[in-house]
Amino acid sequence: MITMRLSIMMFLQFFIWGGWFVTLGTYLGGTLSASGGQIGMAFSTQSWGAIIAPFIVGLIADRYFNAERILGVLHLLGAGLMYMMYQASDFTAFYPYVLGYMIAYMPTLALVNSVAFGQMSDPSKEFGKIRVWGTVGWIVAGLMISYVFSWDSASAIEAGMLRNTFLLCAVASLALGIFSFTLPATAPKGASQEGGLSSLLGLDALALLKDKNFLVFFASSILICIPLAFYYQNANPFLTEIGVENATGKMTLGQVSEVLFMLALPIFLNRFGIKITLLIGMAAWVLRYALFAFGDANEGLFMLIVGIALHGICYDFFFVSGQIYTNSKASEAIKSAAQGLITLATYGVGMLVGFAVAGMITDKYALAQGGHAWQDIWLFPAGFAAVILVVFVVLFKGEKVDANAQ
Repeated sequence: MITMRLSIMMFLQFFIWGGWFVTLGTYLGGTLSASGGQIGMAFSTQSWGAIIAPFIVGLIADRYFNAERILGVLHLLGAGLMYMMYQASDFTAFYPYVLGYMIAYMPTLALVNSVAFGQMSDPSKEFGKIRVWGTVGWIVAGLMISYVFSWDSASAIEAGMLRNTFLLCAVASLALGIFSFTLPATAPKGASQEGGLSSLLGLDALALLKDKNFLVFFASSILICIPLAFYYQNANPFLTEIGVENATGKMTLGQVSEVLFMLALPIFLNRFGIKITLLIGMAAWVLRYALFAFGDANEGLFMLIVGIALHGICYDFFFVSGQIYTNSKASEAIKSAAQGLITLATYGVGMLVGFAVAGMITDKYALAQGGHAWQDIWLFPAGFAAVILVVFVVLFKGEKVDANAQ
C-alpha cells in the first residue's frame, strides 16, 4: 500500500513537470510571441529554482517541517501559480508566475525523494521501482497532449489551445498537494544536524576540485549544460515549426530511452570505465544535434526520431554516470555535499548560462518572416559539444569507479 502511494506521488510529480515544460518554448513563441531571449529567461527560472532549492529544503524543510507537509504546501501554491500562468496574456504577465512556480517546484524534487527514502529499508533495491513511475508520468503527459487532446497541433497552437497544458498541470498540482498530506510522516532531521550553509550548498566538496580529473569533469559538466539547454528550449518549437505531427508525443521516446539506457549504464561503466562512458554521452550530444540540423519532417524524419531517442545516452551516460563518479570520489563525510555541489553547478549555474546562450543564438538566427534558420541553430550546440569532447579526451585520465555506487 505504501509502495502504491509513493508511486502515485512520483507519477504526479513528473506528470506535472512534463505536462508543461516540454511545450513551454512552443507556447511562448507561438502564442505569446516571445523572443528567443525571453524564452531563455522563462526556461532559466528552472536554474533559479535549483539555486534557491537548497535554502528551502536544507534550512526550512529538513529542520522544522515534515517533508510531506511542505511538499503539499508547495504543490498547492504551485497550483495557484500555474493557473495564473494559464491566464497570462503576454510574456510580461507570464514571467513572474513561472519564476514563482519554479522556485516552489524545484525543492519538491528533493522532497519526494526524502519522503520515498524515509519509507525504505533498502533504498538501493526499492527506489528504482518507485522512481520509474515518475518517468511514466512524464511520458503519459506528453502522450495526452499530443494524442488525446492534440493541443500541440498547428491549428490548436494557432487557436491558443496549448495554454490548456497549464490548466491541466494546475489540476494535477492541486491533486498532488492534497494527496501529499496523506503520505507517511517524514519528520525533519532537526535543527541540531551537523553542517551549516556551506554543507547545504555543497561547498564542503570544493576540496574535490584539487583532483585534476574531477576538476576537468566538473568544468565539463557545467559547459555541457549549454547544449542541454538547447534541447529543452528549442526541441519542441523546432519539431512543431517544421511540421512534425504530434511532436510532444514523439518526444516521449526520449524518456523511454532514458529508462532503457539507465539499465545498461552499469554494464558500460564496468566494461569501459568512466572516461569512455562519459565520452559516449558527450558524443551523443554532438550526433543528436547534427541529426536535428540535417533532418526534416519528411524523408529525414527518421533522423529526428533517432535524435530524440538518443536522450537516454545523452543524459544517462553523462549526468547519471557523473553522479556515480562524484559519489566514488567523495569521502563519506562529504558525499551529500558533493552531490549538492554538482547539482548546483549543473542545474543551477550551467543551465542558467545555457538558456541565456540558447536564447541569444535562437534570436541571432531568427528569420525576418518569423521562422528560424534551424540548421544554423542546431549546429552551434553540436560544435560546442564537440569542442568539450576533444578537450575532455586530452585532459581527463581514465580511472575505475564502482558502477553500483549511488
